[in-house]
Amino acid sequence: MNLEKEIRIHIKNAFKSIFDTDLDLAQLFLQPTRKEFEGTHTFVVFPFLKVTKMSPEDTAVVVGNFLKSRSGMIKDYNVVSGFLNLEIDTSVWVSCLDDMLKNQYWGQLADNGKKVMIEFSSPNTNKPLHLGHLRNNFLGDAISRIFEAAGYQVKKTNLVNDRGIHICKSMLAYKKWGNEETPKSAELKGDHLAGKYYVLFDKCYKEEIATLISKGVSEDEAKKLAPILLEAQEMLQKWEQKDTEVMTLWKKMNAWVYEGFEITYKSMGIEFDVIYKESETYLLGKGIIEEGLNKNVFYQRKDGSVWIDLKEEGLDEKLLMRSDGTSVYITQDIGTCDFKYDDFCMDQSIYVVGNEQNYHFNVLFSIMKKMERPYGEGLYHLSYGMVDLPSGRMKSREGTIVDADELIDEMFTTAAKHTLELGKIEKLTENESKNLFKMVGLGALKFFLLKVDPKKRILFDPRESIEFQGHTGPFIQYTHARISAILRRASSDGINEVLLPILEIHSREQILLAHLMRFEEVIAQAARDYSPALLAQYVYDLAKGYNGFYQELSIFNEPNDHLVTFRISLSRLTAKVIRRSMNLLGIEVPNRM
Repeated sequence: MNLEKEIRIHIKNAFKSIFDTDLDLAQLFLQPTRKEFEGTHTFVVFPFLKVTKMSPEDTAVVVGNFLKSRSGMIKDYNVVSGFLNLEIDTSVWVSCLDDMLKNQYWGQLADNGKKVMIEFSSPNTNKPLHLGHLRNNFLGDAISRIFEAAGYQVKKTNLVNDRGIHICKSMLAYKKWGNEETPKSAELKGDHLAGKYYVLFDKCYKEEIATLISKGVSEDEAKKLAPILLEAQEMLQKWEQKDTEVMTLWKKMNAWVYEGFEITYKSMGIEFDVIYKESETYLLGKGIIEEGLNKNVFYQRKDGSVWIDLKEEGLDEKLLMRSDGTSVYITQDIGTCDFKYDDFCMDQSIYVVGNEQNYHFNVLFSIMKKMERPYGEGLYHLSYGMVDLPSGRMKSREGTIVDADELIDEMFTTAAKHTLELGKIEKLTENESKNLFKMVGLGALKFFLLKVDPKKRILFDPRESIEFQGHTGPFIQYTHARISAILRRASSDGINEVLLPILEIHSREQILLAHLMRFEEVIAQAARDYSPALLAQYVYDLAKGYNGFYQELSIFNEPNDHLVTFRISLSRLTAKVIRRSMNLLGIEVPNRM
């Protein structure tokens, strides 16, 4: 039973019967009743006073009387100003609980026939993943899971930036100072080894700039004339010409980095359906330039360069091809749009990229709409804010980056220390304890980065994230473990979970059930808003609500057997929804702690 929909249907019937007015169900909104009043669902009558031609209080009373006498599901009501607070009959609550328990697909919306491609991660092969990448990956993975739960066919993609001047900087530094060092000989992951030489390049580059400035060269000129930068630019030209020596080094170092990335992705619990590489897509888009010129979407200047005028969109004019015929970065993105559509024919394409690229994606999407691409209206930039630590902003060139691998390992260690201090281990073996520490550490990290609206900047505090109380992942994980212990005892005691009629349930139980029934709507809303934070807030509120129920109401000491069964079943459904919610955030929950 969709309880909220049923109530709205009865309200619609009330308006038809009392006021001879047909209302659309979409007009009839319900909201959770405020805690200080009786009831669980509130109908606000103010928008309908033109129809009723009555005061807010009188309108609420006549509608409430109709629902109480005619719906068969409203036990009572109360009116506060123009707010009609509804109390659901106990038999309806029991029926709803039974329906949700029996529905093995609860939390999975029906297939809507739409396809969505979600591109995230997009690392460079010159350095390891860092804290900023963690937010990107966790957002991309969570939104992929949420869209799947909302009924979409999802393809998760990763476009790796494996070419360009930044890659050549690491390669050149390795060529100069690497001495045939390998990840094995250096005892480093391959991505860390590449990152080491990226930092060395930058150190040398800055020293050369300082030397040139001391000789009277301006800072701007020095940045362009530093010998090591000129060498890197020459290496890039050789890469584009497929020089054998350069290509061999490029393939070797990239292979090291991919091996390192794979280890990191595995530790994060991240997988992709398709991995694209910029080295395979960077020449795409040149054909579209000619098409755009023929359609008069683009225009050519006297020097032969190609541009698009986006001033009407508030984006100014944008260069698409230089006068020498070489493409710019957005040209390859234009081509990649078509390339991905040919591969998947998606209705929507979501790019999970930091907010520093907002302008770039506004330009790209405007171009594809002007080019009348079938996917043009479905392009979306899931823009997110940066992640800071108390120590300040990170800079990969200077080696001050917060490495993802080190942070994840630190979270595992912190989780182990904190869990042992609190005595949260319930007779676990050494291997079970190790798995628990990883589950709690990674869960704490993911939840902390996902609970905040993507658009907001985050100050990440590892210690705060691991707490077992408050708005944290471990608090929710511990709640699931607590419920699992209750269910184990119920099974051990041989309690039959067949729901039987009961006369009354507590307001705590009603509120908890009403919250559980909103689960699928929250999934749909999280997909509509591209916001895992909505689901994170939902599951936190659910865990908090269950703990309030658990502290106030006895389960096994309750003298009424029917209520014991009801409360165990309510606990089982809560555990199921917590488990499903956290899974949609990419977080595992333990059965024992």
